[in-house]
Amino acid sequence: MALLTSHYLLPPFAEDVKIAPLVSVSLAKLEAGDNDTSDAFFKACRELGFFYLDMFGSELGEKIVSEAEQLNTFQKEFFKMPYKVKDKYGRPHLHPFYAYRYNDLDVKDEDGVTLRAESYNLRKDDIRGQCERLACPPMILENQKLFENYVVHCRAVIDCLLGHLNTHLELPPNTLANLHRINERSGDHVRLIQAPPSTFNEASAQRGEHTDFGSITVLFNWLGGLQIRVPDTTEWVYVRPIPGSCVVNLGDAMVKFTAGLLRSNIHRVVPPPGEQASETRNSLVFFSRPEDAVVLKRLMGGIIDAQPVEENGETPMTAHEWIMAKGTGQLPGVYTKKGFEWRENDKRLKNAAVLLSGMPRVLTSVV
Repeated sequence: MALLTSHYLLPPFAEDVKIAPLVSVSLAKLEAGDNDTSDAFFKACRELGFFYLDMFGSELGEKIVSEAEQLNTFQKEFFKMPYKVKDKYGRPHLHPFYAYRYNDLDVKDEDGVTLRAESYNLRKDDIRGQCERLACPPMILENQKLFENYVVHCRAVIDCLLGHLNTHLELPPNTLANLHRINERSGDHVRLIQAPPSTFNEASAQRGEHTDFGSITVLFNWLGGLQIRVPDTTEWVYVRPIPGSCVVNLGDAMVKFTAGLLRSNIHRVVPPPGEQASETRNSLVFFSRPEDAVVLKRLMGGIIDAQPVEENGETPMTAHEWIMAKGTGQLPGVYTKKGFEWRENDKRLKNAAVLLSGMPRVLTSVV
């Protein structure tokens, strides 16, 4: 499997940093219904909310690894386009959340041009023709089939994971699957990411601390830099990239659906440690989210019913409202089973309080 990946072309991951205790779960064994593997998967979802998904031995998994490598090659060429070209397909004029996004860094190239941390969000519904497509660079359209295959295959993996979660939660059959139907409008999307070499800055790292907005995230990375916060502590540890495996984590929706039984863990991205620090960092992410119209609230049934009922005064939002509020900075902070962890002196807190209390709010409509 390692030969199918390009990790060997990069400097080795640092050996002198503390590593996150992610367990490795075999996709092939999950597909086969192996009980021990399913139990380990569920335990990881409850305790850390992050795990490695080993694609080796799974036909579906190995297809995804191959497609991830192709998309990584693609995105390196994609991000070479001039800023002025990419800016035409960005926010806020094209869409406040999807398409091209960037942050200026305190780093300049040899010509004195300010470098960017860049990303491109490509909606599942655009790729599958389920909505009016946002304008996009021709390079995207030229690779339409690759994107289609990647979305369908990632969703097949996520459907497998949702099935195992549904069983462990003892919910009625297909409860979770029926909230994540691939043919319905949702916030599912592919994200391409690139960041040039830069130095570690704690203030910048803190600003990037977050939990994911949706249900399940599938991440491929080739360099280090992803950190997770050890639950119930303030300690940050690195996630080591593993050839042939992706990193999977749960998002806010799974916390809300299960009344805190499952964990959406806090994480952030910083410059790679050690020798990798001099390399441009690329990542490939697939975000799976509930259908746009699904209300993010506690599900009824199974072992969720045994969870304490807590009144937090929040007015439930739809999945689309939640994504747009968090994705555009209207809901700062990170979301855990305890609710939002606010950062002191954040000027956005007043607006966030309005959103959560159910007072009138302005959120972008579906495009």
